[in-house]
Amino acid sequence: MGDRWRVEVDRTVCIGSGMCAGLAPEGFALDAARQSHPRREEAEASEPVLAAAEGCPVEAISIMLAESGEAVFPPEE
Repeated sequence: MGDRWRVEVDRTVCIGSGMCAGLAPEGFALDAARQSHPRREEAEASEPVLAAAEGCPVEAISIMLAESGEAVFPPEE
């Protein structure tokens, strides 16, 4: 992919399903309250991280291009 992404988790929406950490353990972790958070503020683009965002049951994960802030997921309509 070649891009760098900024990944955010809306912790007011996250239900702690753990799907993101299961699909992309290098990108996400659950804390003691079972709330997801990205392991790094900025990281190389990766298919597993995108799959985790797409698979989040409550759409709590957003991904932006680090350089421009352009939405990667969810896509702008």
